[in-house]
Amino acid sequence: MPAPRTAYEAVLHAARDVTKLGCALDAEMLGTALLGSVYSVAEERRAEAVRDFVSRFLVVTKDRHTPEATTIREVFAALVPDADGAAEVGHDGRAPSWVTQLGRVRPTGCFAYGDAYGDQTSYLVTYAYEDAAAGGPEHAVVAVVDHNIGITKDVFVSASAGPLLDQIRSLCAADELTWFRTEDPGRLRDEVGRHLKITDELTELPSDGSLATDHALATARLALLPVPATPPLAEPTGPSGADLARDFADSPEAAAEGLPAGHDQDADQASFAFCVSLILDHADSLPGADPLRWSPAVAGLFLLDWVHRRAVLDIDDAAMLPTVVRAWTAYAGRKRSLPAAAIAGTTAAVEELIPEFVRLYRTGERRSPATAAVAQLIAEGIDPNDTSAIEAWLDANRDD
Repeated sequence: MPAPRTAYEAVLHAARDVTKLGCALDAEMLGTALLGSVYSVAEERRAEAVRDFVSRFLVVTKDRHTPEATTIREVFAALVPDADGAAEVGHDGRAPSWVTQLGRVRPTGCFAYGDAYGDQTSYLVTYAYEDAAAGGPEHAVVAVVDHNIGITKDVFVSASAGPLLDQIRSLCAADELTWFRTEDPGRLRDEVGRHLKITDELTELPSDGSLATDHALATARLALLPVPATPPLAEPTGPSGADLARDFADSPEAAAEGLPAGHDQDADQASFAFCVSLILDHADSLPGADPLRWSPAVAGLFLLDWVHRRAVLDIDDAAMLPTVVRAWTAYAGRKRSLPAAAIAGTTAAVEELIPEFVRLYRTGERRSPATAAVAQLIAEGIDPNDTSAIEAWLDANRDD
C-alpha cells in the first residue's frame, strides 16, 4: 500500500479500524491519540493548532463517504466542537450506532488531591454516558497542576473511574503528607484551564505522562463543567517580605541555629539579611510568590539552581546560606502548620542538598554569564555599583 501523501490521509489510514470499536469512549480515545500528534509537534498555540487541523480535516474529507471516514469525522467533531464545520457534521447512517453517544456525558463527581507542601494539585472529574451500553463505562479525567512551574503538567483519561477514585482516596487516607477533598466544579475548570493555557504555549512539553495524547478528550470533558458564576476570589495577601524577614530574624528557629537576631548589628548581620533576601526574591520568581511554601522541591530549585544563576555570594554569604535555609525550613513549616513529618522531610532533603550547593558554589558551573561577570569584578576588588571603576576595568581588560 502506498504511503499516505498528506497528514489527513495519514489520519484516515490510522483510523481505518474505527468502526470496529465497541463504544463511543474507545473511539474518543483513538481520536484524542491521533490529535495528540498535532498537539505535540505544534511550536506554539497548541490548542489552536489542533482546532485548525480538525477544521481543515473536515473540509478535506467532506466528500469521503466511507464508514471509516464518516465515523472519524464525527469523533473529531465531538472532541473539538469549536472547530470550523464541526457543528455541521451529522449522523448519516454509515457510522456505528454508538456515534450518537460521542460527547454525550455528564459529570458525576469533582475532586482534588495533592501534597501537604503545595507543590502539586491533581484534579479529578468522573463522567458517565447517557447510554452506558453504547457510550462506555464511567471514566475519569485527571489533570495535574504543578505550582512550582505554573503549568498543567499532565492530563490523562482513565476508563476505570471507580477503581481509580477508590485507590486515590485510600492512598491519601494512609499518607499524612497528602490530602483529598471534593472540589467545586467551576473552580476546578478555572484552575486547570488557566494553567493549561500556559502549557499550550510551551516550546517543549513535559516528556512524561499523557498530556499530548489525552489533551483533546480531557479538554472536551472539562469544557462541560460550569463556568464559575463569579471570578475566582484572589488569594489573601500574606505578610510582606520585610515583615517576614523581621519575624524570621526574631524567631525561635533562627535562634536555634545561632543566627543573629533582627536587632543585632554584628558582622554576620549583613550576610544573614542578604541570605534571607535571596529566599524572598526566589519566592517572587515562582508562581504564587509565597515564601512560606517551602518544600524539598522548592529548596532544591533554590539551592542548586536559582541562587547560582541569580546571586553573587562572597565566602561569608556562602557559609551563612545553609544555616539560614535550615532555619527557614523549620520556620516556614511552623508558620504553615505543616505536619511534623513534612517538616522532617524537607529538613532531610536540605541536608542532602547542601553538599551539592557547596560544590556548585566552588566550581561556579551554574553561574549565568552576568553573575559570573559580577563575581569576577568583586574578586578583583571592583565595586559593581561603581560605574567609573567598571569602565576603567573594561578599558584595562579590552583586547587590543
